[in-house]
Amino acid sequence: MDSRLPVIDDDGEVGDLSEVDSSLFKPAADVLPPHLLKIMGIKPRGKQKAQIKQAVTVRFSQDVLEAFRSTGAGWQPRMNDALRDWLRTHSPV
Repeated sequence: MDSRLPVIDDDGEVGDLSEVDSSLFKPAADVLPPHLLKIMGIKPRGKQKAQIKQAVTVRFSQDVLEAFRSTGAGWQPRMNDALRDWLRTHSPV
C-alpha cells in the first residue's frame, strides 16, 4: 500500500507540494520523450568537463564582497580566479 499523499486531487488540481518528498521527483530529461525534449529545448547534460567546484560557507569583509559584487554578474568566478592567482605567488599557510 502506498502511504504517500496524492499530488493531484480528484478534480485534477495539483495540491500543496511543500509536503511532498522532493526525492520523488525526477528530472524532465529522465521522464519526457526525446522528441518533446527537443521541442522544449532541453538537452541532456553531458559529462562534467571542468573541475567540479564545491559549495562552502565563507565569511568575507563587507568591502571585499562589495568590490566583487559591484563588477556585476560573474563576480563569484572572478573572486575564485583572484584567489587562484594569489595562490600562485603565496602560501596559504
